[in-house]
Amino acid sequence: MYWGIDIGSTYTKICGIDKNLNIIDKKVIPTIIDQDEIVKKYLNDKEVKMLISTGYGRDMIKDALSFPTISEIKAHSRAAYHFQNSADMVIDLGGQDCKVIKLDSNGGFIDFKMNDKCAAGTGKFLEITANRIGLDYEEFSTIGFKANKELSISSMCAVFAESEVVSLISKKESAANICYAVHDAIASRIASMANKFATTSENIIFTGGGALNPFLIHLVSKKLNKKVTASTQPQISGALGAALIACEID
Repeated sequence: MYWGIDIGSTYTKICGIDKNLNIIDKKVIPTIIDQDEIVKKYLNDKEVKMLISTGYGRDMIKDALSFPTISEIKAHSRAAYHFQNSADMVIDLGGQDCKVIKLDSNGGFIDFKMNDKCAAGTGKFLEITANRIGLDYEEFSTIGFKANKELSISSMCAVFAESEVVSLISKKESAANICYAVHDAIASRIASMANKFATTSENIIFTGGGALNPFLIHLVSKKLNKKVTASTQPQISGALGAALIACEID
């Protein structure tokens, strides 16, 4: 079996594939202390022919298991191309950053942009806001479709943006309208990053936890005036890309 491990800031994704590139094992777990030991324990009774790690914590796995590492850019590019070889751009929204990746015709990356300066433009801010207004994330990711007012959040800082959300709550704005404001702010930042690449892209794939949010995909598509499609297996895309590359280099 060939394995990919993607240790992100919020979740760790584990993916195992066979020689025919079929997914035969996958797991998503919260990223906590001593995550390398948790991964080692999970793999302890499994066949590991080759393993590649990616994500913020990739060096932990490299040190713990003596296997190679790759960048998240390369991992997400490879996974997007695996599922759809006409993909020419990838948007990846994780808990701590957002990446926009321009692909060539072979699934390699040509260029990319990354925003990791503040949580206000990431999936973490969506989770924070959902908790703040008392909704589970699944409901929060769809209730914006019911909004009847296009509220806005202007701050680029997560702390101040959360204060704006609190202010909207105090004004008794509806959950749907607050949801719209938060998603619109993040979609605007994604679109601003993606505009340069989107003009020459026709098959845009959304990966990461953000791809599980249909309202966010709707707004990003609207702002780019392009169809944006959620990847197959979006949350494990980084881990799958790493596993695919592990198989290729073995």
